[in-house]
Amino acid sequence: MAEYKLALKKRTLTGKKLKSLRAEGLIPSVIYGGKSEPILAASEYNSTDKVVRAAGHHSPVDLDIEGKKQLAIIKNVDVHPTSRRIVNIEFRAISAKAVVEAAAPIKIINFEESEAHKLHYAFLQVLEEIDVKAKPSDLPSELNVDASKLATLEDKLTIADIVLPEGVEFANKELDLSSIVANVFDPVAEAAAREAKEAAEAAATAEAAEAEGEGEESAEEGKESTGEENTEKSEESSEENK
Repeated sequence: MAEYKLALKKRTLTGKKLKSLRAEGLIPSVIYGGKSEPILAASEYNSTDKVVRAAGHHSPVDLDIEGKKQLAIIKNVDVHPTSRRIVNIEFRAISAKAVVEAAAPIKIINFEESEAHKLHYAFLQVLEEIDVKAKPSDLPSELNVDASKLATLEDKLTIADIVLPEGVEFANKELDLSSIVANVFDPVAEAAAREAKEAAEAAATAEAAEAEGEGEESAEEGKESTGEENTEKSEESSEENK
């Protein structure tokens, strides 16, 4: 039995008619996979939103579709581009006994105990999740990576440092275990470097603007000089004609 549960009702509305369904505070969804045809359903917004946030794409959910039980994993969640409200969900039906793949979040732990933290360094996590496979009951809610031994700016955490619980494997057998999960960096040094770069760019922009201004001034002086010369030549020609 899964930790998360959600009650759904079957629906017949599709396409543009789903707008009225959403107006009633319901989220349309589809459950596919297994031996049966895809099931069109809908569920109450608030309860569904809570389950989606808690279960993510890695924890199984016990669906109750009008009394029929179905274990599933959330495969896709569509959200509105401006309101960020959920507009549609795709569930994948799974079996409690079958091994399934899911995306597991990666969590960096114990960084506060590291020498790097004592030196006021920080870490930048570049890999947030990774695909694993396991039976639904063994799927981890998160994968921990111990950062307590980080000490220098050259240190890093890799996939090889991820601790997999019993019964859990990486979904990709050809995964490069040396791939970086997190890097150590000096926020003070990087801030100083960024400020220096911005100052240099500002100085270069000011210098270019000044040079452009001098160029325009020189061009104006040239025009005035040419105008004066033309006037003098015109006056000389007039005197000669007299």
